[in-house]
Amino acid sequence: MEEVTLPPRMVPRVVPTAEGSWLDLKAAPNKLREDKETLRPCTIKQVQDASQPHPDADFKIDDVEVQQLTFIGQIRNISTQTTNITYKLDDGTGTVEVKQWIDAEASNSMDTGEGGQKTGQNGLVENEWARVWGRLKAFNNRRHVGAHVIRPVTDKMEIQYHLLEATYVHLYFTRGPLESGDKSAAANGMTNGQYGDTETSVRGRDMANVSPNARRVYQCIEQSPQSNEGIHVQNIAASLRMSVTDVMKAGDELLTQSRIFTTVDDNTWALLEF
Repeated sequence: MEEVTLPPRMVPRVVPTAEGSWLDLKAAPNKLREDKETLRPCTIKQVQDASQPHPDADFKIDDVEVQQLTFIGQIRNISTQTTNITYKLDDGTGTVEVKQWIDAEASNSMDTGEGGQKTGQNGLVENEWARVWGRLKAFNNRRHVGAHVIRPVTDKMEIQYHLLEATYVHLYFTRGPLESGDKSAAANGMTNGQYGDTETSVRGRDMANVSPNARRVYQCIEQSPQSNEGIHVQNIAASLRMSVTDVMKAGDELLTQSRIFTTVDDNTWALLEF
């Protein structure tokens, strides 16, 4: 199974092929800038829900740009054309078409296997599971994945592993990195089996009635380089690895309690000193 290096950059240079060799993504026809190459494990629902600001922009999952995707699904249908094979995959969260271009020099094409099952390249068979590495594309408002590599799943535990991996990366981008030991418990307001037994003051100010997220936002503003303009919501979200929505909720809480104030606009905040 492939190893995914977590953010700030997940930069795979090669991906495995079904034959056990490696495919150099930099040498592929779709050349990507090195600083933008990423490999994102995901579910098919995340593929279908990915946002795209405009037709020429990269797709985003969890508000993070993605280029290369990997996911696992059960092959529901195999359709062959002169230039490509189209696989319809279903992972229980949704379905998506995966297109793989046929090598003009390759002799293997779609055949009919035992029981009338259609088979594709590399031993892919309908109703069996496969892993895909590829790039999300859109044509005529319809999405598909252009596959660099698609291979059969020979170990069913790989399915569970992938779902856990996709969940972990999703939580990383939406809730921030996982902290260990007492830090993790304190961040969630749980110490010695109790809720809210965390640091209750910041800079001498009573923070007992402030949520953990609001406390983190307050500390971020406090520790940021101070200026008359304050700090923007997007910068806070990036610094804390929190979603903008969670930062906005925390900011509303601090604004309501008169702990911070808006400066140049509603999304730029500074500490209210008194």
